[in-house]
Amino acid sequence: MIQPLHLVVAALIFAIVPTAWTQQRASVPMLGVLRTSSFVANDPSTEALNRALREVGYVEGQNIKLVRRFAEGQLDRLPQLAQDLVQLKVAVILAPNHAAARAATQATATIPIVMVAYDHDPVASGLIQSLRRPGGNVTGIFSLQPELIGKRLELLKETLPGLSRVAVLYDANSKRSLEELEAAGRSLGLQLQLLELQSPDRLPAAFKSARGKADAAMILYSPMIYAERTRIAALALKTGLPTMTQERDAVLSRVAYFIDRLLKGASPDSLPVEQASKFKLSINLKTATGLKLTIAQSVLLRADEVIR
Repeated sequence: MIQPLHLVVAALIFAIVPTAWTQQRASVPMLGVLRTSSFVANDPSTEALNRALREVGYVEGQNIKLVRRFAEGQLDRLPQLAQDLVQLKVAVILAPNHAAARAATQATATIPIVMVAYDHDPVASGLIQSLRRPGGNVTGIFSLQPELIGKRLELLKETLPGLSRVAVLYDANSKRSLEELEAAGRSLGLQLQLLELQSPDRLPAAFKSARGKADAAMILYSPMIYAERTRIAALALKTGLPTMTQERDAVLSRVAYFIDRLLKGASPDSLPVEQASKFKLSINLKTATGLKLTIAQSVLLRADEVIR
């Protein structure tokens, strides 16, 4: 499974259905997608999910129906949105981050949930009992991002050899990564400018504050940050600030595997949670050229993708 740096047929006789996990109430199963972000036309993550589902045999509108609910960055809306999906009797719920997964588990103990754990250890946070035997109705992917935060900072310094000051944009949901990040900053001899975002409206002010005070920016993942990713990219370009982000859409190719298995009758407890084992480095050389940046050759040679 690749994780970048920058997630049936209905039984004709219900009496023969062995468990709640396989029970279907419609000829076309419904996949509930619980999103913390806002609806965006031509959203890359939506396209990535549809493509991944097609690869395992599901085409939206033909043999699967996707029911999406968007919290529009307001995490307090997630519990009600999760309840909406439960009341619609979806077959599986896809929860692309910890906040969505938590809301889904509070809404149902029977409908299978496929989580994508980016910023929380799902065992430590109580979503599952263990990676090998998740227990309950949750399975999915753990991307190990909390353990990689220092490595990302190291890579940023290697990419920009003259780097000495880094602006770190984070919010309450990504705050737990700061201790490890600050330790990495000290070991790398980097000065970190910590900029906490109380709301998306603070993004322009944060980038304005970073401009002239930092050589680059690192964005710590959170549901709000993901929801504002397009705006963040535009602000980074506007301020001329090299920015490292964590993209996540490629992981959806593996999410489709779990969805397929669950729709075919597997119990979530029989599907071990998978950990990311390979990571993809993408460099936007076109943007770097526009910012008059020189990317270290050693990094370019190691990149999985170079956008020219």
